[in-house]
Amino acid sequence: MLESGVRRYARPSFIHWLRYQRWRRSLDHLGEGTHIEPNVRFLRHPEKVSIGSQVILKEGARLCPTNRDATIVIGDWSTVGYHTFLFASVSIVVGRDCLIAPFCYLVDSNHGTARDRLIRDQPMTAEPIRIGDDVWLGVGVTVLKGVTIGRGAVVAAGAVVNADVPEYAIVAGNPAKPIGRRE
Repeated sequence: MLESGVRRYARPSFIHWLRYQRWRRSLDHLGEGTHIEPNVRFLRHPEKVSIGSQVILKEGARLCPTNRDATIVIGDWSTVGYHTFLFASVSIVVGRDCLIAPFCYLVDSNHGTARDRLIRDQPMTAEPIRIGDDVWLGVGVTVLKGVTIGRGAVVAAGAVVNADVPEYAIVAGNPAKPIGRRE
């Protein structure tokens, strides 16, 4: 069986081992065989981040539980693309075998917009984001608060997901709408 290009590229090296050892002590969990590229950052509360086995975190990725109660979980064999940001005020859970392309943005909170107060003084609202197993998020996808993306779904490049996506659906656009199904 041929190895995928990503797995062939992510062969462990001494530098990889050092980076793994550094983050293993800081994170809640860091699974075996996980590959963390340079310039990946775990912001604010790294102790609230759990990474499964054989995960690849590409250069420039940012994972930020914004408070002590927030969590980020990434399942086994998932890949987080270059310069992808995950900001959790409650929780973001990414399933197993997911592919998150470069420049994606997942944020589980939003500011209020009442006219009588400055935006910075508005209350925040937050709801968990859940990404099922075997999901593909294309380049530049934005996933907003409270969204569940079902198992096997595909989200096309540039889509803004503000509502749940059914299992095996293919969605595109802003806001994301169904355009097909995986068969």
